[in-house]
Amino acid sequence: MSDQYLAGILVRETVDVSSTSPALGAANTLLPTLRQWGGQYLTAVNPSGSYAKGTANRSGTDIDLFLSLAENTPDTLKQVYDTLFNAISQAGHSPRRQNVSIGVRVNGWDVDLVPGKRQNAWTTDHSLFRRKADTWTKTNIDTHIATVRASGRLAAIRVLKLWRNQWGLDFPSFYLELTTINALSGTNLTLSGQVVHTLTHLKDRFENARVVDPSNTNNVISDDLNATEKRAISNAAGRALASNWEQLVR
Repeated sequence: MSDQYLAGILVRETVDVSSTSPALGAANTLLPTLRQWGGQYLTAVNPSGSYAKGTANRSGTDIDLFLSLAENTPDTLKQVYDTLFNAISQAGHSPRRQNVSIGVRVNGWDVDLVPGKRQNAWTTDHSLFRRKADTWTKTNIDTHIATVRASGRLAAIRVLKLWRNQWGLDFPSFYLELTTINALSGTNLTLSGQVVHTLTHLKDRFENARVVDPSNTNNVISDDLNATEKRAISNAAGRALASNWEQLVR
């Protein structure tokens, strides 16, 4: 019954990812502003994040747009981030500074803009500004998408994202995705079993688990949360395991 319950929720939470989807339409309204901002240095604007990975839910859907700038872009990464924020603000929106992205609500949809500077013309590796640490990191969004899509854990990730949102937890999506994939490595469980197994990992091992970017092992994803934030997730996982399915996710 628990697997049927979760499967029904995931059907309800199915996201339209077609070329005519409302989320993509909202994102596309920003394109004129983005093109003016990036000018000749803007090489591509592509959906990324959960929308591209297949881990999005309708009730918590945002759409990430990865903004690829050429390697000869004269601005520093911090200037790239700041000028993008200013451009979105001057276009009449109310942007929010996040860690590597700038969030903005458009036509009822949350759009996260992730600007990155390509490292060279022969790679899809990019440098991103990390606002919280006031530094930069190398990453590869294509590798992120491929890693998650090939994991075979999309349904479990979607359930855990619903749990995160409904329980009001601060748990960055890519960190959650990699944690779920790592926790379930080598297991062969039903959907409900995968969720319980991952919550048990979150309760018992998450606070000390090191999670790294699959495209750059020097980029430690688990550093995105401090000890207090990790403990809150661990404690919430313990409470979730003591609850019933209707309390855990709805």
